[in-house]
Amino acid sequence: MQIQDSYGQVRTAQSMANGRSAPLRVDAQRNLEHVLRAAREVFGELGYGAPMEDVARRARVGVGTVYRRFPSKDVLVRRIAEEETARLTEQARTALGQEDEPWSALSRFLRTSVASGAGRLLPPQVLRVGVDDVVLPAGAPDDEARVPQQRASAPAGAAGANGFGEHADQRVVAPRAVPAAEQDDAGAAELLEVVGRLVDRAREAGELRADVTVSDVLLVIATGAPALPDAAQQAAASTRLLDILLEGLRSR
Repeated sequence: MQIQDSYGQVRTAQSMANGRSAPLRVDAQRNLEHVLRAAREVFGELGYGAPMEDVARRARVGVGTVYRRFPSKDVLVRRIAEEETARLTEQARTALGQEDEPWSALSRFLRTSVASGAGRLLPPQVLRVGVDDVVLPAGAPDDEARVPQQRASAPAGAAGANGFGEHADQRVVAPRAVPAAEQDDAGAAELLEVVGRLVDRAREAGELRADVTVSDVLLVIATGAPALPDAAQQAAASTRLLDILLEGLRSR
């Protein structure tokens, strides 16, 4: 008996009982890799509001092939978001382990993460956690604050730009307002913990502004890689923008 798991992978009842996925055929595995690569590219360029048809076109497969692997767009979006969160966590761990100087560790993490493009694929809950200490403008509600939108707005009638059913006019809210299911996201929590260690080290060394939070660092990653049509121009613009943002993070 074959069953689809939560990521759309076909598994046998026995393999699910054993906690293992049934191996895919060579052509099916190749198609899966093409779909995942295409999804990272499309969502990174257009945001999570991009349609599945764009992913299929970039992967050079039929949209039915995409839906066989991922029964809904939400499943594909979550797969990509979780993988990119794990990628950022590993980059943060590498910076912690290989850089003794706190500011070098933090700046290395930011440069590596922005260059990888992973910040363009951060799940929305990562950008909402850990912002209790945001200073709100006068007259603003005490439980939320606007932040730069992660990517372009979705077309009218489409799902929110983040693909999680939220509106494109994304708001960052304090942890007390975050649903329990998102608070329990182990991958996001791990990323926040590791980046928090980078932030704490740099702050304690007097090299990071005292008011900079983990959320600020993640927002730098999310916005530090502008999407431009020319690769060389994008790389140059990203480097220039990140230099400016890093200078703004440093203590005076």
